[in-house]
Amino acid sequence: MEKSPVPGDTLFMGVDGGGTKCRAVLVDGQKNVIGQGEGGACNAYQSFDKAIDSILVASEKALMEAGLKAGDRDKVVVGMGLAGVNIPDVYTRVWNWQHPFKARFLMTDLHAACVAAHGGSEGAVIVAGTGSCGFAQAGDRVLKLGAHGFPFGDKGSGAWIGLQALQAVLLNFDDLGKPTMLTELIASELKADGLDIIERMHNARTGDYASLAPAVFTAAEAGDSVAIAILREGADYLSDLADRLWSINPPRMSMLGGISHKMKDWMRKDIIERMSPALQQPEHGALFYAMQEYTQSIA
Repeated sequence: MEKSPVPGDTLFMGVDGGGTKCRAVLVDGQKNVIGQGEGGACNAYQSFDKAIDSILVASEKALMEAGLKAGDRDKVVVGMGLAGVNIPDVYTRVWNWQHPFKARFLMTDLHAACVAAHGGSEGAVIVAGTGSCGFAQAGDRVLKLGAHGFPFGDKGSGAWIGLQALQAVLLNFDDLGKPTMLTELIASELKADGLDIIERMHNARTGDYASLAPAVFTAAEAGDSVAIAILREGADYLSDLADRLWSINPPRMSMLGGISHKMKDWMRKDIIERMSPALQQPEHGALFYAMQEYTQSIA
């Protein structure tokens, strides 16, 4: 892979900022990938400062992989698909950020995921990662579902699953809930049990809750009825989400996100059979958007 772009060339970058991590991909003027980088959590609603820091970290790593420096951001046209910017005030704050790039174009992480999943064409996407949401576009019809943020929404997501697990464990601690192997698994993960869990999770971020989701999948695979009930409830929501998205007749639908492959096993078979594989990852959707918008702006 060529990593020595002509210094004066305009470069393009796509950034996907989610609740757990931030990914950046850098391409040259011929659309060759020359660098990639990763940063931390990037939900601008939950923490503006953390999101900005993650964007800067991921973009610097991508530049360094391409043999460039952080100061070369002024040669980069960037598209950013960020969690949280569906909230108008958050969008405005991110938009007003005095960024170091040559040009910047902003979209939601959900929109970026849909553009990427269908190669820039119309379609629908369900995201099941740290959070959950759905988006569909068919002709002049656009449908956005979820993206309400944790703990208000994000049903069927890693964070929601983790929260349900904690609630089940605490109910069991009070002898008000069914016995579950989640008690032991969560205690091992958090190094805490009973009321100590509450202290350990004080000020926990969305990603901290999502980190408990693997324990629920482990317990469910072992036949634990409490874990199975959690996953079925979350999967039923995602299946209902898909039905609603199909209602505007998008040409195809894909599922993305860190736990999407696991949740598919619990969703309705008729829904999964209609799914198509995502053509690209969300950072490429933000990249496509940046290239398209920049080209139009200088035309």
